[in-house]
Amino acid sequence: MNNDIQDMTQPDEPQAPPVKLIDKEQLTPTQIVEQLDKYIIGQKDAKKSVAIALRNRLRRQNVSEELRDEIMPNNIIMIGPTGVGKTEIARRLAKLARAPFVKVEASKFTEVGYVGRDVESMIRDLVEQSVAMVRSEKSEEVKEKAALLVEERLLDILLPPVSGVEEQESAGEEEAVIVSGEDATIEGKNLEREVNRKSRQKMRERLRAGRMEDRPIELEISSDGQGGMMQIFGPLGQMEEIGNIMQDLMSGMPKKRKKRRLTIAEARKYLEQEEVQKLIDMDAVVKEALGKVENSGIVFIDEIDKIAAPTTGAGGKGPDVSREGVQRDLLPIVEGSAVSTKYGVVKTDHVLFIASGAFHVARPSDLIPELQGRFPIRVELKSLTEEDFFLILTQPRNALIKQYRAMLRTEEIDLEFTDDAIREIARTAAKVNETVENIGARRLHTILTNLLEELMFGIPEMVIDGTIADNRVVIDADQVREKLGKVVADRDLSQYIL
Repeated sequence: MNNDIQDMTQPDEPQAPPVKLIDKEQLTPTQIVEQLDKYIIGQKDAKKSVAIALRNRLRRQNVSEELRDEIMPNNIIMIGPTGVGKTEIARRLAKLARAPFVKVEASKFTEVGYVGRDVESMIRDLVEQSVAMVRSEKSEEVKEKAALLVEERLLDILLPPVSGVEEQESAGEEEAVIVSGEDATIEGKNLEREVNRKSRQKMRERLRAGRMEDRPIELEISSDGQGGMMQIFGPLGQMEEIGNIMQDLMSGMPKKRKKRRLTIAEARKYLEQEEVQKLIDMDAVVKEALGKVENSGIVFIDEIDKIAAPTTGAGGKGPDVSREGVQRDLLPIVEGSAVSTKYGVVKTDHVLFIASGAFHVARPSDLIPELQGRFPIRVELKSLTEEDFFLILTQPRNALIKQYRAMLRTEEIDLEFTDDAIREIARTAAKVNETVENIGARRLHTILTNLLEELMFGIPEMVIDGTIADNRVVIDADQVREKLGKVVADRDLSQYIL
């Protein structure tokens, strides 16, 4: 009895809203790290942080609507020297997520009141990237339908349908055809249509077989100007929008059409672009693109340490008074605000911001406190070791050695590196980074360029002369030491060459 009374007096507990589960096909954080490992060596902490951030975005999109807007992204700041993989991690992450991505340099922005780019332009660039991405996806969807329409247009040019014959007659190209009786007239028209249909079918088969690609035809195309993007810089952030407005006005003007003689292969490419544009609903593209920006957009802000004014040392009294102003302008964008673009207003509340910097002079604590609070996750990337350089040269899918091998395969040459040679290259890169300037993995580009310079220059003549046995070139450790030893030993020389 008492239990019944107690149950009656207790208020009903609110039921938890139903949870939508994440699709099993989506990448887990472990799988994201595995994908990043295919292109980036080491930096496990940074990969782990961005993998969690990416998965959290999926989790947010599957929670109830009342909580969805309350979950803010955990923005990340990466600290580490140049060339250790900061930009590559963010770029590969965006590809994995199929999300709009833009990389900007903090040092390019200026405070409101100074001539230069305002911080809102990074969001406008992100929207442009998103629109281009969605447009490309929609283009792939309608590509087959556009190809059929292009085929019909090419047939109309090569062999106009029967209805076109009557138009030609009215234009002065008359053919005297005398028939007696209404039945004969109908029978003649039916015969003409049947002949035209069979002829078009034969022409269609020849087009599909690719036997008419080099045939020239006359096509009317629009002669739009090839001007680049128009930008106007001024003391106000909105001045940049004037360039976009002027471009929109000019694009809305009627375009002149002119006739050009093109091959069918060239005409097909042009006509496909026209038909794809007609089939795509740009309003739907813009709507989807804005949604992608707001829910899955990624902005990578490089060199953020350049806008942090050092509080100690010689850099503390510099003449650049706009550093803190850029930080204050950046703050509302990172916090979440509405940015006007030519496609509409975009809210940045759930855009993921990943910042990076070497922080040689300044420290993360030199950023204004409000901005520090908006980057709660800090990851320190480690400098690359000799072993890292060896793995970078051999393991990633886009490893430099694989790139050089692929290039020389176009000359019918097999380029091979012994393990000792790769070890020597890695040792040289680590040593030069220690003694000259630490530029990370970019040092491998300069070393391999110098090592293979003579080979890349003279390989075509060597192939013609037959001076390379079995079309095979092997680089060993002795060759590496012979080519790079003197340069590495002379620090002044390596400063300019390596």
